[in-house]
Amino acid sequence: MVVRESTSSDVVVVGAGMVAHRFVESLRRGGQGGPTVTVIGEEGRAPYDRVGLTSYFTGMSTDDLTLDERVLQDHGVRFIGDDRVTGIDRSRRSVRTRSGSEHTYGTLVLATGSFAMRPAVDGADLPGCFVYRTLDDVAAIRSYVALRTVALGRPLRGTVIGGGLLGLEAAGALQGLDVQCSVVQSSDRLMSAQLDQAGGAILRRLIEAKGIAVHTGARTTRLDPDASGAVAALQFQDGSMRSTDLVIFTVGVRPQDSLARLAQLAVHPSGGVLIDSRCRTADENILAIGEVASFDGRSVGLVAPGYAMAEVAATRLLGGDATFPGYDDAAKLKLSGVDVASFGDAMAATPNALDVVYTDPVNGVYKKLVLSDDAKTLLGGILVGDASAYGSLRPLVGAPLGADPAAYLLPAGGMSLPDSELPDDAVVCSCSNVTAGRIRAAVHTEGCADAAAVKACTRAGATCGSCMFSVKKLVGQELTKLGQTTSDALCEHFAMSRRQLFDAVRVSELSTFSSIISRFGSGRGCDICKPALASILAVLVGAHVLDGENAALQDTNDHVMANMQKDGTYSVVPRMPGGEVTPAGLIAIGHIAETYGLYTKITGGQRIDMFGARLEQLPQIWQRLVDAGFESGQAYGKALRTVKSCVGSTWCRYGVLDAVGMAVRLELRYRGLRSPHKLKVGVSGCARECAEARSKDVGVIATENGWNMYVGGNGGFSPRHAELLVSDLDDEGLIRAIDRFFMYYIRTADRLQRTAGWCTELDGGLEGLREVIFDDSLGICDDLDAAMSAHVDRYEDEWAATLRDPVKLRRFESFLNATDTPDPSLAYVAERGQVRPATVEERAGESVLIAGTTLEVRR
Repeated sequence: MVVRESTSSDVVVVGAGMVAHRFVESLRRGGQGGPTVTVIGEEGRAPYDRVGLTSYFTGMSTDDLTLDERVLQDHGVRFIGDDRVTGIDRSRRSVRTRSGSEHTYGTLVLATGSFAMRPAVDGADLPGCFVYRTLDDVAAIRSYVALRTVALGRPLRGTVIGGGLLGLEAAGALQGLDVQCSVVQSSDRLMSAQLDQAGGAILRRLIEAKGIAVHTGARTTRLDPDASGAVAALQFQDGSMRSTDLVIFTVGVRPQDSLARLAQLAVHPSGGVLIDSRCRTADENILAIGEVASFDGRSVGLVAPGYAMAEVAATRLLGGDATFPGYDDAAKLKLSGVDVASFGDAMAATPNALDVVYTDPVNGVYKKLVLSDDAKTLLGGILVGDASAYGSLRPLVGAPLGADPAAYLLPAGGMSLPDSELPDDAVVCSCSNVTAGRIRAAVHTEGCADAAAVKACTRAGATCGSCMFSVKKLVGQELTKLGQTTSDALCEHFAMSRRQLFDAVRVSELSTFSSIISRFGSGRGCDICKPALASILAVLVGAHVLDGENAALQDTNDHVMANMQKDGTYSVVPRMPGGEVTPAGLIAIGHIAETYGLYTKITGGQRIDMFGARLEQLPQIWQRLVDAGFESGQAYGKALRTVKSCVGSTWCRYGVLDAVGMAVRLELRYRGLRSPHKLKVGVSGCARECAEARSKDVGVIATENGWNMYVGGNGGFSPRHAELLVSDLDDEGLIRAIDRFFMYYIRTADRLQRTAGWCTELDGGLEGLREVIFDDSLGICDDLDAAMSAHVDRYEDEWAATLRDPVKLRRFESFLNATDTPDPSLAYVAERGQVRPATVEERAGESVLIAGTTLEVRR
């Protein structure tokens, strides 16, 4: 065979899944000087989040699921996709691929994962039968559902064979596609590997309450096609038949160990490459990690043990000492409205173990803790219907419980939970194997001051997020030890958080700062609480920012409704909804800028910014802008800034929907809306995303089925892509969703907290947010709708109102009793046909232009 390519690396990784990605990330963490790595993946795409596959059905794209691409773009890493390793030559330390390439290695790492099994029954390969393992699988399922629904002219009937974690997630995904779904389980209960009989019974009731039929003790023996050849029915062992239009098999996985077998490595009879605690195979130069590996006679299809193996392998290759401690079988179901978790010795297999059980069949709750025979050490547990204690209990496995077990089991308010500390070796994040000691070190020695910083530093909570409650609690404890306050008080004058203060003002209906601080605070206020309360009052009362006491609360920019620049002048930004402006409007802006000698620039928000206006010129400039039909763009406020858009379907041949029309509608609706931080929106008319909507607080992207709504994005110092909240909305549904999202954020966010940070800290994450906005889980949707309606009804352009009020206009005088005297300290130099502030050195030169009168602003 001709060798088409030959390479040599310190490490060759076979497989490009989540575990391989984590291994490379850990191995190359030090950057320069680390081992060179070649990663060979069979799929034609970069590593992606296989744990989050179900979110593909709610609108997340392949890009959304792709793992950090910078890992495989490292200078010491080469990634080869869409190629399969076909053989290992152990004597030559090389691997051969399908394409004919050969790659030699110092160390070979097998991270080939596992493959989804299909039952050995007739018809298992019929059209309409799928497994649930890869992005291609879920894409094929979604496409088949859409096409088959049209072909049959009715909702489909779907069957998931296998009632474990993955099967229930798949059932939820099908239900989200409007498929009438059933789950068929061969054992006597759902999630039989994680739940006991009682827990399985409660779970069944919860699943059936969601409209998903459950059949246990049912073994499929045959699948039959219809006239078109597609699957149409299945037969059970008892001879009964069931009609179906689609089948998903989630009956387990087997290690992808064929390469190891061909290379004559030791393999467990039931599958999996045998490894020791160092992740070494029978060949010292070959490691195996993840689902392909068999340790202590087991191969486990969970990501957390794979990550732990990846860390062990990387640490040892870098000269460190680490061993794989064994499998962590903790599992948590990701299905909306069904809360299930299992951890440790959930089945009480430990000799003399004790069970402490709380059950409430009426409300669908079952909780069990498994304790040592002295009832002191936590061994495991099962939580069904209410898994809120999972984050607190999971790290305590193998450690003293520290309290009456009933404190963790009884409904809220029954008993107080203990406030004891976790031991350093307690694993807080099982996905990334992060211990309490590691988190403490991040706080004490690496300067992490909040849970977000710890997450970035240690990766605790970066995979499934279920441990973030424990991470936050632990960080708070350590900050307290350091003498750093963890209070959420707004400032020294208000013991309340911003959220609490917002509610207090709303309920009390107080409308002035003095009355609010008198009732809820102390002292005279500060530059923290005053602007925060000004924002709250703007939302709840709607008064002008310069009315009465409000004027004294504003910061520098709001005080004069313009952004101060480095030389003490101000910028003027008229609103241009959706980036749309008429030729007459452009001409008017040009005349104004020319008259007052202003520097002009197109902003990233698709509007024109005019720089260099003096304080006393602001009313004159704004009078001309208002006369030309413009209003304040509020670039100075913590409020809606812009709604950026592409041209959409009105001009672009790729446009699907009218992006400009929607952007204009949104900007005119939310203009003037004050919030804890600035708000930006983007609207793209198709998936090409020319408006960069996913970098905004709210991103709207058109599809052939309607609008997809993304939330929580921002640029800046810590850029973050917005995440999909909901897909396929019509115009009214989109506006209602944005209304509620903005108002819920305004009510509950901390001072100066962007939507990105707020979304990550919400209880229940995005799923919890969906439940609030679409399911009205808190019963506040009517209030949110009414609040936004009130804002829209009472909107008034701040500058137009100011120009009508002589009292407000007095603020725009540069010197007392001198309404037309310019500031003599202003100086400028010409550059590229405009002017800019002069530097200190330039001020000494003859080319400097000194600010003069209105018509001679540059001499």
